[in-house]
Amino acid sequence: MKYLLILLTCLLLLSSCSKFLEEYSTDQKYLENTNDLNKVMIGEAFMNNVYNISIYNAATMGGITSDNDFSAPWLHLMDDDTEALVLGAADRDQPTPLNMLSGFHNWGANPAVNILGLAWNDVMWKKVYKRIGAVNALIYQASEIAAKNPADANLQHLQGEAYFLRAYYYFLLQNIYGFPYRKATAATDEGVPLKISEKVEDNYFKRTNNETVYKQIIADLNQAADLLQGYNPTTKIRVGIAAVKCLQSRVYLFTEQYDKVLQVTNGYENMGYSITDLKSYVATSNFTYRSSTETIFTMGTNAIPVVFPNDSLASYAPVNRLASSFKASDNLIQRYNNNDLRLNACFMLSAKSNAYLPAKWRTWSTYNDPEQVSCIFSFRLPEMLLNRAEAQAMLGADGEAWSEVQKLQAMRFNNGGSQRPTSNQALVNFIRDERRREFCFEGHRWFDLRRYAVNSKYPLGPDFEIKHPTYNYDAQTNTYTRAGYYILKSFAQDAASWQVPIPNYAIEFNRGALTNPIRNVRNIQP
Repeated sequence: MKYLLILLTCLLLLSSCSKFLEEYSTDQKYLENTNDLNKVMIGEAFMNNVYNISIYNAATMGGITSDNDFSAPWLHLMDDDTEALVLGAADRDQPTPLNMLSGFHNWGANPAVNILGLAWNDVMWKKVYKRIGAVNALIYQASEIAAKNPADANLQHLQGEAYFLRAYYYFLLQNIYGFPYRKATAATDEGVPLKISEKVEDNYFKRTNNETVYKQIIADLNQAADLLQGYNPTTKIRVGIAAVKCLQSRVYLFTEQYDKVLQVTNGYENMGYSITDLKSYVATSNFTYRSSTETIFTMGTNAIPVVFPNDSLASYAPVNRLASSFKASDNLIQRYNNNDLRLNACFMLSAKSNAYLPAKWRTWSTYNDPEQVSCIFSFRLPEMLLNRAEAQAMLGADGEAWSEVQKLQAMRFNNGGSQRPTSNQALVNFIRDERRREFCFEGHRWFDLRRYAVNSKYPLGPDFEIKHPTYNYDAQTNTYTRAGYYILKSFAQDAASWQVPIPNYAIEFNRGALTNPIRNVRNIQP
């Protein structure tokens, strides 16, 4: 009865759900069958597709602390794909992306502090653990219902989704707030607190080691694969076997189990999805969208428009010429050659300064756009291809790896693509760059850099660093000049800054049982 009441409480919250839920009925009162569980799954386990933003000026981050708005908008800002975009003068007390998110962009000691030194809540931790709690209860309740009706295929699909979501949420938490996975030290490296019981426990949580967290992620995905075997839903906002195999291949890649990457991606071309040929791309249309033949699964919101707004928005100064936000970095743009069709399909030039802005989702301004996909919670077929190619290269199968890469490049280039690298390490580096070009601003790059940093075969070098330029404003000329750089050193030199601190509210609630590594105070470098 305790578990039933918990789930019933979740069900009563469904009235606040958004367009994401409108194709489903929510009038059930009790959790007695598969239909009841489905409604709770939609409302409490998946990330909601609430999308209530209106961008009229550069101050777009007012709802950053709301559970119903953005999921980790700062995830796109810590890697080498992003730089500050400044133009004109924005008051420091305005919630512009730059003013609110610079602490993450510059790897500050307390990143959830705005430019005025005022702290705001990072809700990502709370949002994900809330859904894990719902999933734990759903898994328990589904097992109770399954005992009475074990042949219910719909119930099996719901159970598979629940196991997938729990694995996915822990993977995200682990790669945001935990230590990067290292094979040699996973048993002692600290991850995130692991809780898979449906019971409400009266104790405080501490970090679980990486090995235990990843074993649970893999076990949940194996359960999901068994329950969803042969099943792909008709909608891209529900989970099927292709999404499970895609996440399995990602997890095995991160844990350097390359043979298992090949196992779960074997036959990926025959799952009912296909890669879009950009030679037929229509200018100003979406590069990625929900009904695309590449899209496997998506949920949640898209924060790109509010983190990377155009510089033609209304300003707080007398002239309409203002940017206090972010753009694609020069370092990223230089990775595309002139024959790479992704340069035009994935980016747009800002109206005033001709800065490159991410534009994979050009119809974001359409209210409740049915084609919207998330900038974080999204799976596309090219990932399975590139995961497979990287695993093959790591195992020394260079020819097979290059054949996979050519399948993608044939759909992305005018002239067939690039020349094959001449060594194994060069091939691995090329595939890493290809991942960067293909998945920029989809939540991959920061996670990838973390795993590259500690890879046992080809780690990032000791001289690797990320440099983010910073600027001084001159009021007389209304211009910015470069003041220097904030620099993130290699993992060996600055490990604490390669993971996001657990929010203070979680540390306080757990009475100090949770701790964060001490991050360096960062100063501007010439």
